[in-house]
Amino acid sequence: MGNLMRQFWMPACLSTELERGGPPMRLLLLGEPLVAFRDGDGHVGIMDHRCPHRGASLFFGRVEQSGIRCVYHGWKFKPTGHCEEIPNSEVDPALVNTISADAFPTQERNGVVWIYMGEQRDQLPELPRMEALLLDPEQVSVQCLQRKYNWLQGIEGDIDTSHFGFLHVGGVDKADVDQKNMHRYSVLDRAPKYHVSNTPWGTMYCAHRPAEKDEVYYRIAHFVYPFWSLFPDGDFNDLIVANCYVPMDDEHTMLFTFYYNQSAMAMRHTKDGAPIPGLEPDANHMPMPPTLPPTSDWYGRWRSEANEENDYLIDRETQRTKSYTGLSGVLLQDTAIVESMGKIVDRSREHLVGSDAMIVRTRRALLSAVRELAEGKRPPLVDDPHVVEAARSGSFIAPATVPWSDAYLQHAKAATSPKGTLQLGVEKHQQVFG
Repeated sequence: MGNLMRQFWMPACLSTELERGGPPMRLLLLGEPLVAFRDGDGHVGIMDHRCPHRGASLFFGRVEQSGIRCVYHGWKFKPTGHCEEIPNSEVDPALVNTISADAFPTQERNGVVWIYMGEQRDQLPELPRMEALLLDPEQVSVQCLQRKYNWLQGIEGDIDTSHFGFLHVGGVDKADVDQKNMHRYSVLDRAPKYHVSNTPWGTMYCAHRPAEKDEVYYRIAHFVYPFWSLFPDGDFNDLIVANCYVPMDDEHTMLFTFYYNQSAMAMRHTKDGAPIPGLEPDANHMPMPPTLPPTSDWYGRWRSEANEENDYLIDRETQRTKSYTGLSGVLLQDTAIVESMGKIVDRSREHLVGSDAMIVRTRRALLSAVRELAEGKRPPLVDDPHVVEAARSGSFIAPATVPWSDAYLQHAKAATSPKGTLQLGVEKHQQVFG
């Protein structure tokens, strides 16, 4: 699975985490201990934390103009990893040129440092093309949150649509639902039916419920190789989102959330205008839980204040009288429940039912992709990242007489898309939804 992930560019950290000429930062990705830094020239370097001379950690290194210097013997390395100086010994300059630290290609886009950890290729793949990643910087918010579980558990939480009617709005009585809110059907019918399918970018589901006047309420989401989800909590017309679950190691995951800041929030109020307990609106559409001050250790970044050590600050009185969970906020509710499964959930103990169809389909797709990669075949998304531009998540209502795939295409062609990429994507790849 790690080899599959290495076929793709992945988020490494936020650009703001690396100060120009500032100290290096410990960074754990795919189980590899790395250091990340921005040299005095502004160039980002991400490399093995061990100096190739004697293995001293470059975390203690001096970030200088055009590179980083190991404090043990003064060896200096460019952000590309190439050795520039060996000042503690007289060596042939040609030898210096043959030495390099294990470094990885990086790029920056919209406030995120991206890293490619795959094999050498004549031409590196493009950066991911999910719609939320292509917005202008002022149109998108990017946030991070570390979670203590295996990356796939986070993905499976995002593509499990029926939990919304319980974990997030389980305390809302059907009689209190705002009849003007399209998303009310998630409360009125907490057991949707599903269409699930494979796509060139991964898998997708269409959860459907009967609506009024021979109409159907659709809730659509996607899994995108290798560890992305487009979650459905909003109106299909303007919900432009992407969650990325980057494995730090097998038991720790860094969640990157990309969110179009003009998206309308989904159901957050009851019919009398009162906030749904536990889902109180925030100026930020998808507020991250407050985080602890960063530390310099491998797991010291973006840790939630509410965590397993304090039972995620669950309020039992609120749970008894107001809210379904006693936990505050969608992300904290998701974090607490998925972390409670254990760092690597024992799936042999599961009893899957019809609502888990998307999870089953996605597990099979991932295993199939790994097997095919072992045979030399990469997922289509690696060399044609544009195919995912046809993917949009969210909810809409359509006539029951219109097949869901046709309804998807109709709404996609009419949806808000600041860059127009959604319309271009469905025009080119609409056969995916046949």
